[in-house]
This record gives sequence, C-alpha cells and structure tokens, in this order.
Amino acid sequence: MKKKLLIIGFVWPEPKSSAAGSRMLQLVEQFQNQGYEIMFASAAKMSKNTFDLSSLGIEMQTIYLNDSSFDAFITKFKPEVVLFDRFMTEEQYGWRVAKQCPESLRILDTEDFHGLRKARELALKENKDVSVLHLQNDITKREIASMYRCDLSLIISEAEIDILTTQFKIDKSLLYYLPFLLESIPIVSRIKEEINLLPTFKERQHFITIGNFLHAPNYDAVLYLKQTIWPLIRKELPKAELHVYGAYESQKVTQLNNNKEGFLVRGFADNVNNVMKNAKVCLASLRFGAGLKGKLIDAMQNGTPCAMSSIAAEGMFGELEPNGFIEDKPEAFAKKAVELYNDASLWKANQKSCIKILNQRFNKMDFESSFSFKITELISNLITHRQANFVGQLMMHQTLQSTKYMSKWIEEKNN
Repeated sequence: MKKKLLIIGFVWPEPKSSAAGSRMLQLVEQFQNQGYEIMFASAAKMSKNTFDLSSLGIEMQTIYLNDSSFDAFITKFKPEVVLFDRFMTEEQYGWRVAKQCPESLRILDTEDFHGLRKARELALKENKDVSVLHLQNDITKREIASMYRCDLSLIISEAEIDILTTQFKIDKSLLYYLPFLLESIPIVSRIKEEINLLPTFKERQHFITIGNFLHAPNYDAVLYLKQTIWPLIRKELPKAELHVYGAYESQKVTQLNNNKEGFLVRGFADNVNNVMKNAKVCLASLRFGAGLKGKLIDAMQNGTPCAMSSIAAEGMFGELEPNGFIEDKPEAFAKKAVELYNDASLWKANQKSCIKILNQRFNKMDFESSFSFKITELISNLITHRQANFVGQLMMHQTLQSTKYMSKWIEEKNN
C-alpha cells in the first residue's frame, strides 16, 4: 500500500508564473519518486495559469479556511506526511493536522525566509543596513514559531540556513537544505554542444528582466531599473531595449512602459525560454528579498549572462564564479551590464559558467537519495525527534491555542 502525502498549498502551483510554482513541482516529483500517493489541497482560487496536477496523477482538493470540514477530510485521507506550503498554511491548518493526525510527519516548505525578506524591505525603506532589530520583525517571529512546530523545515538557501542557525539559534536537526532541483547535463563534453544549440552573441539583442509582479521585490526592482539604472545604460547604449516580463502586471507596472526610452513592459511570458534565450543580458536588480531567484535559473538554462545585485545572487553560486557580475551601486551595475552587452569574449566567458553552476549546484540527483533517507529516518524516529524539540512542543501547546480558538470563533461567526 502506498504511503500518502498531503500538500497544503498557499496557492495552486503556477510554474509559468513564479519560481515558487516550479519549486512545488520539483518537490512533488521527489515524493512521487519515493512512492507516495499525493493529494494537493488549497483554499486559494485557481487561475488560468494554474498547473493541472491531475496530469501527474495527483488529486486536487479544495479546502476552506476556518472550517472544521478539514478535520473530516484529513482524517479520511490519513497521510503519513503533511507538507505545508509556506508558514501561513501551517498557522491555519497545523493545529488541525496535529490533532487529527498526530503521527503524521509535518514538513514546512518555507519557499524563502519571509522574515529575512521583510527585514530587508524595512531596512531599505529606512535607508539603513539590515540590523538585528529589522530581523526580529513580526513575520520572523511567526515564521520561526512555525518552524519549531514542524518536524522539519525545507530551506532553499545556504545563506538562510546560516542566519537561522547563527542569528536565531535554531537546531540544525529542524532544518534541511533543499535548493532548486533541476535536470543536469551529465557529460561535461556536452557543454559546448549545449551552448552551440542556443542563439549566439551576435544573434541576440536587448536586455531582459522577469518576475511575478505580485511579489513585491520584483516590482521594486523594475521601478529601480526604470528610475535609476536603465537611464545609465541607455545613455551608453541609446538603441538598446529592456524587455520587462512577468505575470500579473498591474496598471502601475504597465504605465512604466515607454517606447522612446526603450523600456518595454511585455507582461506574461508563456514560454520563458523563448524570450530568455534571445536576450543578450538579464538584469536582476533586486534590492530586497530572500531565497533563490528563479530568474537567474532561467537565465543560466538559456545561456544568458546576468548583471545582478548581491541579494539576487545570494545562495546561487557557492564557491563557483557567477554567470555575470554582482554589483549593488547603480553606476557599477550599469557599467558591468554595458560591458557584458558589448564585449563578445566577456559575454562568452560568463556564458560558460551557466551549465557548470546548474550541474554542480542544482543537480537533483545530488539530493534525491539523501532527502528520501531523511524523510524515512524521521518517520521511523518521530517520537524521539519531537522529544528533542521541546521548544516546538511549547509552541504547539501555547502559541497555537490563540490561532485555534480564533479559527473556531470565526467558524461559529460565519455560521
């Protein structure tokens, strides 16, 4: 009989719209390879971009917020493992899962460290460096409480592991590094062949940036490009264009379009590979954020060198050379972007880094066995594991009581 996994989604996966959607499908594949029967449940509304999980043999189930119907639903399904998509779903459903299925392994997929992203946003607004005070914001407190209540939290970036263990003293047994999980190019000699399949330096033109506009760091980055960086690039390259792609563009995004300035808002890209592989340079000017950046993965998969901020690059390259330049000052950022755009030999040298980074940093085969072993080990030793996490017991006993009874109150009010 197959083991069962319940994924509770904050949203329905949209791999064409966001890196988070692609990440979720990567996790689904991992658990399917471990032999799990999977059900995906969410209280969110579906959109035209929602991925059809049934095509992968996964049942899709609508659930409701603050509704005891979830109790009957999960009791009937009785999963061995429950995966919460971001801490907000754990806050809403974690106490119900713990009560109805106490023996289920509870895993939190953070997607990125939301508290870190918030800290950087607060510091940016104050025009200050990120401090301990910024890090200890309310989002951080909620998210770390959720990490303690779960048996394991999946962390996508080594930089975030470091912050969580050194700054917040979270025990490493509660955290698991699991980055983007991608197909590799197994034979090194094929690197040249793969690059030759892509448009050449001479065949490409213009700059590109991409990102879901519902994600605040992406809108800020585009605005920063428009107001500060692009005018510097355009001064040196008056005929160049910046093509801005992203799902869910609002009026405040579309009004940034300016043909005379070569700042072109293109909106949703149905096929990111088609637009990325024809661009010469990708710009990732993020000023706040966390996690790993899907736009840089898209660029590397299509052999497109990047000019990026240190926040965009965080956690991506390890000890390897990046596929471009990392600069935070707008003048230096623009200068390097122009150099990449003009210098064919420099461009080609940075392009060669792309496949090496993908193979050595994000090869899913390097993570599959150890992740499977970790899940099996935790299920086999769950009681001992939880006994060692006494702070988690405290959080489950105390912190969630308010969430639990607030939820019950809302349910009664709605009735």
